[in-house]
Amino acid sequence: METNNTQPKDEKLWKIARKRAEFKKHLLTYVIVNIFLWGLWLFGGLRHGDLSFPWPAFVSFGWGIGLAFNYIGAYSGIKDTLTEREYQKLINKQN
Repeated sequence: METNNTQPKDEKLWKIARKRAEFKKHLLTYVIVNIFLWGLWLFGGLRHGDLSFPWPAFVSFGWGIGLAFNYIGAYSGIKDTLTEREYQKLINKQN
């Protein structure tokens, strides 16, 4: 399916697409950084013979919480649905 670039963009769909693209970039960054940190922990621990304290877990967990909220914002549409519902209530009150 081809898209025509001369057509005006639907602002609501554009906003959703932008949020989802930002989430995908955030996820990729999370994966790459976590692989690097866990690799540091693994190779450093093997070199010194001590794998007892997995410190990258703090980064993975904390950042993972932020990533989960980013996912919810990009894919659930809960905020947009609530906003739309409240907007409709206000419109109905005026009539």
